[in-house]
Amino acid sequence: MDDQIWVGIDVGTTKICTLVARQEGGLAGGAGNSQLRILGLGIEPSQGMRKGVVVDLEAAAQAVASSVDKAERTSGIEIVEALVSLAGANVSSVNSRGVVGVSGRVIDQDDIGRAVDAARAVAIPHNREIVHVIQRSFNVDGQDGIRMPLGMHGYRLEVETHIITASAASVQNLRQCVAAAGVNVSQFVLNPLACAEVVLTETERQMGVIVCDIGGGTTDLAIFVDGDVWHTAVIPIGGSYVTSDIAQILRLPHSQAEEVKLQHGHADPQAIDGQEYFQIKPFGEQDLVQVSHLELVQIINARIEEIFSMIIQEIKRSGYDGLLPAGIVLTGGASLLPGIRQVASRVLGVPVRIGQPENLIGMVDRLDSPAFSASVGLLRWAMLMNTYMPEGGKRGAKGRGFIKPDRVQGGDASGIDFETIKNFIRRLFP
Repeated sequence: MDDQIWVGIDVGTTKICTLVARQEGGLAGGAGNSQLRILGLGIEPSQGMRKGVVVDLEAAAQAVASSVDKAERTSGIEIVEALVSLAGANVSSVNSRGVVGVSGRVIDQDDIGRAVDAARAVAIPHNREIVHVIQRSFNVDGQDGIRMPLGMHGYRLEVETHIITASAASVQNLRQCVAAAGVNVSQFVLNPLACAEVVLTETERQMGVIVCDIGGGTTDLAIFVDGDVWHTAVIPIGGSYVTSDIAQILRLPHSQAEEVKLQHGHADPQAIDGQEYFQIKPFGEQDLVQVSHLELVQIINARIEEIFSMIIQEIKRSGYDGLLPAGIVLTGGASLLPGIRQVASRVLGVPVRIGQPENLIGMVDRLDSPAFSASVGLLRWAMLMNTYMPEGGKRGAKGRGFIKPDRVQGGDASGIDFETIKNFIRRLFP
């Protein structure tokens, strides 16, 4: 039973969500088609976090502990280990290549592992920590564009990787917050990569798509081309900035500004009747004051357009702006804002849809929302790791991550979707 339980802790700027889940169904058909049964849920307002980074260690640790305690109570399971989300402006990425000679005439797991080790030997500042090393493509004896070289004949193997790093101090502070709740961090997972596991289709990954998680303090994005991650970035601006704009311009307490946003907020001025009004009570006023609905929407629209303009700049900087026919998939709490899809489509000039978790059973009443894509994505990531990693690499251990059929649970390789296995291995090399 222990090997079938997965825990994810999504530590965000506005909320902390701890989920406990179990996979429904066996390996047949592949883990990607399996349902997750949510056994435990703990949602707590975030404290001590700013732009995805810990700024008050004690407050953040207490919030994480409270979230974990709620999940333990609802699930009846003691949580000792979990995957944890990672965001923040301190996250950056770099592309690197690794080249090795093939030890035999047939490429095996050790050859691929040595090639990736060579790629990750890139010069990283001492104050940064490698979070992910993601394979993009392979080159065997000059033949490029190879997706999975395992079992192929060759003498020279080259791998192109995408390496994601983060501030070592920020990572350690977040690890300490989780450890204070009595939970060991098995692996950190970058927010947009976790979201991608639940909101993207395989067709979108192949065609070229952006997954954009607009949270409270940051906007996290990942670009997928030919099924692999080609670029990741974290923009230090999110939905909480919209609330701050409303609070400052309309002179409202932050809590009241958030309520106004939720009740009357809309991102698209073109969809609003200019004759509509609502009432607020600003600072220094004894009586209620009428405010134009259109004025509120214009305040929101200015910040939302700024976010999408920064996304455009990041896409152009990556050099993949012409390789994204599938457009962009928005997720995260801020994507719930009415009209945001229409504004994104106008500003970005690409197809836009809103993505959210699906195929869930159990305690899912509050999880059927884009705000929990990263939370559920951690569970899907953990399930894939546990299903397709060798015994020594289970639970997020930093093994090489390639399996042999006789290492699958129970030693029975019949009915296993090896194409799904290959797709996952290509997406992640921990």
